[in-house]
Amino acid sequence: MKNVLSWILITFLTVSLLNNCFSNSVQKEIREKASFIAELRKLYSSGDSSKWPKPILDPDAMPHFSEIGHLPDIKFPADNAYSEDKAVLGKTLFFDPRLSQSNQIACASCHDPELGWCDNRTFSFGHDRQLGIRNAMSILNVAYARSLFWDGRTASLEEQSEMPIRDTREMNGHIDLAAGKIAKIKGYELLFEKAFGDKVVSKDRISKAIAAFERTVKSGTSKFDQFIDGKAEVYTDDELMGLHLFRTKAQCMNCHSSGYFSNNQFENIGTSLLGSKEEDLGRYLVTKNPEDAGKFRVPGLREVTRTGPWMHNGSMTTLTEVIQFYSRGNPEHSQKRATVHQGITLSSEKSGFVRLLDLTDQEIAQLEAFLRTLSTKPERVLPPALPQ
Repeated sequence: MKNVLSWILITFLTVSLLNNCFSNSVQKEIREKASFIAELRKLYSSGDSSKWPKPILDPDAMPHFSEIGHLPDIKFPADNAYSEDKAVLGKTLFFDPRLSQSNQIACASCHDPELGWCDNRTFSFGHDRQLGIRNAMSILNVAYARSLFWDGRTASLEEQSEMPIRDTREMNGHIDLAAGKIAKIKGYELLFEKAFGDKVVSKDRISKAIAAFERTVKSGTSKFDQFIDGKAEVYTDDELMGLHLFRTKAQCMNCHSSGYFSNNQFENIGTSLLGSKEEDLGRYLVTKNPEDAGKFRVPGLREVTRTGPWMHNGSMTTLTEVIQFYSRGNPEHSQKRATVHQGITLSSEKSGFVRLLDLTDQEIAQLEAFLRTLSTKPERVLPPALPQ
């Protein structure tokens, strides 16, 4: 009996000791985690990005890297300087469906301010209800893009603004004919005179006015902007950890850097689906360089919660899905990596930036929480009264 009691006592003391050790270990871990988060909060909200933890970058990313932060002031080209009157004219033209052949489709049809300046569709409807072949990119913060469209086929908004007008799938018009239609509308005379000094309507002036307006479509101050300016309390712990993961373990900074959250480069992330019915040769169609097969422009991430679905083909409908895609390193289907185009064999060479990250479910949720802080509340944009 004494032996049994002794063993019970020994067992009790052992369990108590182990529980105490375990409790102390857990408490220590909690304190260390809290201390780490507090330090990160102090550094990231300091107002000085030089104090931030060093980002994890691939050597190949360095030439195009600049630290994330605020959007800089908008720069207007010397040959298309900003004026309020020019922007007013551009906005009016942007919302005017008479630029299209059918008089039914405006720029704003696919770039709706209430829908994040895109249309939240996989592919947009155009002339005769034809579907486009790529997801309509948002024009939010387009002033910071160094090339336009998913394949970068234009380098200026002035050039870009007329392309949808003449695209047979989109507005199916002709910029010269569109200019002729606008010139016949009496109500436009005063708008052109205020913007350019006289009443002459030309395709060049239409392009410049629309481009001038589009450059003004800029994000407001986001939760992220407030946080890095010193409002440390606006971020939750998960949002803070998401920011840190974005710059470190998740390696998002290899492509999504600068205040625009894009390095303005072209990358192949393995979504071109070469050899399938859905194949898209991407940048190759512009450069004819086989190395560009399957490459697409890296989009900016500001307002990302408002601009889905995502990817050039609108194939992803949730941010969680997008982050999981990168966490897995996109294991491409081997049968969709090659195609023959006009007698030339092309292959998809996925970027080295896209590789297995093995993020935990918690880390994925934290990254998404951070990305949501890059979006702002939609501003109400009233369509202008169209001239008659």
